[in-house]
Amino acid sequence: MYDKLNKVEKIIFDVLAVSLVLFYSYSAVLRPAATQYHRGIYVIITYVLVFLTYKSKPMLLRAVDYILILLSIFTVGYWILNFQVINYRTGAETPFDMAVAVVGVLIGIEVARRVVGVVFVILGTVLLLYGVYGNYMPDLFAHAGDTFPAVCTSIFYKSDGVFGIMANVLATYVILFVLFGAFLNRSGAQRFFIDFPLAAVGHRIGGPAKVSVIASALIGSISGSAIANPVSTGTFTIPMMKKAGFRPHIAGGIEPAASIAGMFMPPIMGAGGFIMAELTGMPYSHIMLVAIFPAIMYVFSVFVMVHYEAKKHNIRGEKSEHSAMSILKTEWYYTLPLIVITVLMLMGYSPGYSAIIGIVSCIVISWFHKETRIDLKGFVEASRGGTENSLKIGATVGVIGIIIGVLTYSGLVLTFADIVIELAGGSLVMTIFLIALASLVLGMGVPVTAAYLITAVVAVPALIHLGVNEIAAHMIVYWLSQDSNITPPVCIAAFAGATIAKANMWRTAFAAFKFAKFLYLGPFLFGYVPAFSLNGSAMDIVKAFILIIIGTWAYSYFLSFIWFRPLMGIFKKAPVN
Repeated sequence: MYDKLNKVEKIIFDVLAVSLVLFYSYSAVLRPAATQYHRGIYVIITYVLVFLTYKSKPMLLRAVDYILILLSIFTVGYWILNFQVINYRTGAETPFDMAVAVVGVLIGIEVARRVVGVVFVILGTVLLLYGVYGNYMPDLFAHAGDTFPAVCTSIFYKSDGVFGIMANVLATYVILFVLFGAFLNRSGAQRFFIDFPLAAVGHRIGGPAKVSVIASALIGSISGSAIANPVSTGTFTIPMMKKAGFRPHIAGGIEPAASIAGMFMPPIMGAGGFIMAELTGMPYSHIMLVAIFPAIMYVFSVFVMVHYEAKKHNIRGEKSEHSAMSILKTEWYYTLPLIVITVLMLMGYSPGYSAIIGIVSCIVISWFHKETRIDLKGFVEASRGGTENSLKIGATVGVIGIIIGVLTYSGLVLTFADIVIELAGGSLVMTIFLIALASLVLGMGVPVTAAYLITAVVAVPALIHLGVNEIAAHMIVYWLSQDSNITPPVCIAAFAGATIAKANMWRTAFAAFKFAKFLYLGPFLFGYVPAFSLNGSAMDIVKAFILIIIGTWAYSYFLSFIWFRPLMGIFKKAPVN
């Protein structure tokens, strides 16, 4: 997108990207900004950059883009500058307040349309209509309703709307960790995260696929995207798998299945972990501790299934020129930024502060090699790359505000839990199945992080009512929110893998679905095994972990169906009477 901008637009983009880095670095390390500036500046910059980069295709409409940029600055700026005054007159907003809110809400919808697509817009529009015409709905979903300007006013100004949870999480955590990922990549570390597993397991049975699993888990935890991961690491690992003997659709399916692991893997966990910390009020360090073992089990499951898939066809990789130990000895410092971030957060420092120190450490290690040095030009490039990557999730803030705002405004948040429990007949199994279905449907048109937030707001109370502890309930929803990446019919991550593998999209999608099966086991473990979320005594947790490791291997071995071939051979050899 950036490359399509003219010279002046590129300068504007770079200035705003660097400003974003500097402002939120200052806010995280030195002096926290006031709420209206902390959230508002992020939203303004995101909206401006979306209209700048996601251009209207007819050139005549380019003028409209600049008008929308000015309106974005005006509406969000109005909220920032009048933050306290508007709060004082809540419920008695002026006609001008309401007009600004209507324009601000509509701009948020347009921003999402340009980046995310029409389906998300339709969802936001349906919720807006529900907010206005709720009195015409069936009794189960009915509410008083209100005028369109009044609903928009509630969405735009109240703390659970446009500038609510999503805006706060994005401005506080996500933008800094997306930038961290960009700086880490610019430092040359990504190469290490591929070279090391390649040397360690690349020559063994299914070596290239095992490299994909390990590398994708490591890099995915930093990139925060199960879709971006196949596009980045997959360009290297998928051809390598095909060369070793994996069928194209299998190679294309392994990469997205492995990439899902990055969404569960600390220290970053995509944006989901930060949203979870915000919703639960728990320290992010605790979220990390709960997440680490389940994430490892997911990686282990895919690893085992890949091993037996390769064993069926006797597929081995080629031995690397360098040993894993020699690579670790010469390039160990690439792990420092991740170690720094993890240690700081476990010591109790804020995620934002940890991310900034992590960025500084990336700059330091980049100077170990001349070609990767992050000088002033490199700083601008990394800031640009991170900011551009952040737009994909940042563009959802307006519509997410609509959805959460209307759900709260209508009271559906309070009644949804009762609806789910009634439909499931009080069964935890059925409740998890219903949440899985809702996440899958929602994820077809909504980024998975947004799907998690929306589903969590309404579904977590139902799980807690059925006896699941709060953190486990959120983990259930978060894990299930990832299913649309690899579960047909949409499965964008799987389709990305198919494109690189030059394989049939549907065969690739079902292959990804096959290798990611632990994605569906994990939520039941969270629901039925409290120790899986570190809820219980130390002995209970240790015993549960041992049994889960054994069970995960057995589960993955069974689903590999390698045991089926000897059985077929026995039946074939059996004499016919």
